[in-house]
Amino acid sequence: MVECMVVKNRNLLDMVEESHGLTPILFAAKNDLWDIVHYLYPLTIEDLKPEKGPYGAGLVCFCFYAKQFDIALDLLQRCPRLAITKGPTGESPIFVLADIPSVFPSGTLLKFWQRWIYDCIHIQPPAIPDVSVNVQNPEIELGSQRNISFSGLLQGLSSTLHNLLGINHICEMKLIHDRSLYILDHMLYRAVKDVDIQEREDGLVYEAVFQAVRRGIIEFVIRLCKVDPDVLWRNNSMGRNIFHYSIECRQEKVYSLIYGVRQRNLIATFSDAFGNDMLHLAGMLSPTEKLDRISGAALQMQRERQWFKEVKSTVVLPSGVRAFNKEGKRPHELFTQNHKKLKEEGEKWMKDAATSCTVVGALTITIMFAAAFTVPGGNNGGTGFPIFLHEKMFMVFIVSDAISLFSSITSVLMFLGILTSRYAEDDFLKSLPTKMIIGLSTLLISIATMMVAFCSALFLMLHERLQIVIPIIFLASIPVALFIGMQFPLLVEIFISTYGGGIFDKKVKRWI
Repeated sequence: MVECMVVKNRNLLDMVEESHGLTPILFAAKNDLWDIVHYLYPLTIEDLKPEKGPYGAGLVCFCFYAKQFDIALDLLQRCPRLAITKGPTGESPIFVLADIPSVFPSGTLLKFWQRWIYDCIHIQPPAIPDVSVNVQNPEIELGSQRNISFSGLLQGLSSTLHNLLGINHICEMKLIHDRSLYILDHMLYRAVKDVDIQEREDGLVYEAVFQAVRRGIIEFVIRLCKVDPDVLWRNNSMGRNIFHYSIECRQEKVYSLIYGVRQRNLIATFSDAFGNDMLHLAGMLSPTEKLDRISGAALQMQRERQWFKEVKSTVVLPSGVRAFNKEGKRPHELFTQNHKKLKEEGEKWMKDAATSCTVVGALTITIMFAAAFTVPGGNNGGTGFPIFLHEKMFMVFIVSDAISLFSSITSVLMFLGILTSRYAEDDFLKSLPTKMIIGLSTLLISIATMMVAFCSALFLMLHERLQIVIPIIFLASIPVALFIGMQFPLLVEIFISTYGGGIFDKKVKRWI
């Protein structure tokens, strides 16, 4: 239908929609009609040049949003200045690319086994087809261009196993990452590098780097700073440079780049338009979307304190530099003021969790203490020794009962320590999380060994009727599995947050 209309009247290609200022090819791209886009593209190349208006830049922006890099790269190779040309929506392609973290490696979270598969995939250098001659067959997809090779064991896996492990999805992901970095380098070295400061400002280049900081795209920040080192000293509307802004947005990957900068001590002394230095910004509350990714108010408070301590270790203020902002507040005062509510919520979260677990631990103590003196089978009336004393399963019962009793006592003591804590700000760093780790760990051990004691006692009394014992033992493992499944992820998260490698990378190599 589109082909018939174009053949009938080619002037339709130049029509502009009044409400949004879109031409037919832009309207098709906006609505994900990429077969139509690929058909119209070679017919409208001349009208997509930057001197003809914002339509070429708009098409590149829509291609970025849809991850259709074939047309975007072809158009940018023909007209590099489109990278810093504003489209109909007022955004330039370089700004749009900085707003899509999923097309960059740093914007994609992978599990350890997914990271291993990702590293084993090798992407061949891109061979972008000439889409300008693809009129008869407009179905050009990114997947058809893939030149991917596997290393190691991945090469012999079947396609079914590829789908099961998500390898095909990881391949697509790495291919998108490779193409986006290729396009970013092309825009920076063919468009941004050769223009003056005013043209960069008009093309939203500096706004793009702050957008990349907010999104946590370190590849964008590093590449742009290497092309234009002055970006390190550029400030946004609030007088904050990229490292100030990374603290404000709580982007630890971007902030870690400061360890690879030569002028780190000089950058750390700068203040924004309100007199806030880097430590003042660390004293402000994190954005809501960052806090929501952390389980529990106590761990959120811990993360905020970790940020404050890390920035404090970085900022070395020379003598004579005031530690007050324009409101006359020190960084620590600002931290206390902004985190008062979060601290109260963290205290409540800790106390509620400790109270609930204390009840469970106390019940376990009562049960296991009583079970130690009412052993299965009873005692010999003459000697007072247990009847099953020489049975192996009886030793399993006694040992598991003792372990459950001692671990539950330890758990209750730890949770009592949480309930009686002073809840100072620094207590959320190590003291309270450590008590919670020990308390949860020993409580899990206590419940597990309690069920082992129950199963061993049952086996002693009904060892001749295994058809009854085995199903009961299987049912007894269900509550243990449920409890561990619910609490173990939280325990792991607390442990990693407290004793893990940390969220900051102080071993960043010198990059500028």
